[in-house]
Amino acid sequence: MKDFDFIHSTHLDVLREIGNIGAGHAATSLSALLGRKIEMTIPEAAIIPFDQIPDRMGGSENEIAAIYTPITGDAPGSVYFFSDAIQSNAVIQQLTDPLSESSKQDLAAQYGQSAFLEAGNIVIGSYLSAFADLTGLQVARGVPDLSIDMAGAIISHGLSRLLIQSDVAICIDTHMKIDGEATVRNFGSILLLFDPDSFEVLFKALGVEIDE
Repeated sequence: MKDFDFIHSTHLDVLREIGNIGAGHAATSLSALLGRKIEMTIPEAAIIPFDQIPDRMGGSENEIAAIYTPITGDAPGSVYFFSDAIQSNAVIQQLTDPLSESSKQDLAAQYGQSAFLEAGNIVIGSYLSAFADLTGLQVARGVPDLSIDMAGAIISHGLSRLLIQSDVAICIDTHMKIDGEATVRNFGSILLLFDPDSFEVLFKALGVEIDE
């Protein structure tokens, strides 16, 4: 396994800043979809071991919706966007018809799943665009795959198909506030699983010193 002790608070601050730029782009796109102003922020970026990922998702038996997308190019790896099922359903309702009580959509409905997939894709695409713009690296994302299951099952299945040799991931939380609502929602989290060498490629491209 690759030793990731060289990743410290400075590196996480850089990743969070990239996330905030991506969140701004995502908020603009989601605002256009909703017809309402949306603000998005990235309160935290953290390095977490794989065995702690389900806990980050609310526990192994917590139902979540997760969008998985492979990353190719100069910094290969994979990205997940995941959200608690309750949070996902609240977002879906806002994306479909927030005023209708008779036609509520959720993750059980195909239309609801499509709405969540579209919103999650916007977040993933906006983050990767900011990542590419600031690093100058060429990255491309593959076809997204939506899964709805318990967190433990999704992670176990996802990690079994990842061809990486690291045992940590970068987790970036995403908060969203919709105009007219008093509360800030925990919209979901981005989970970046890079190939080991991709971390060094990323930080060197950003001009951040790597301590070997």
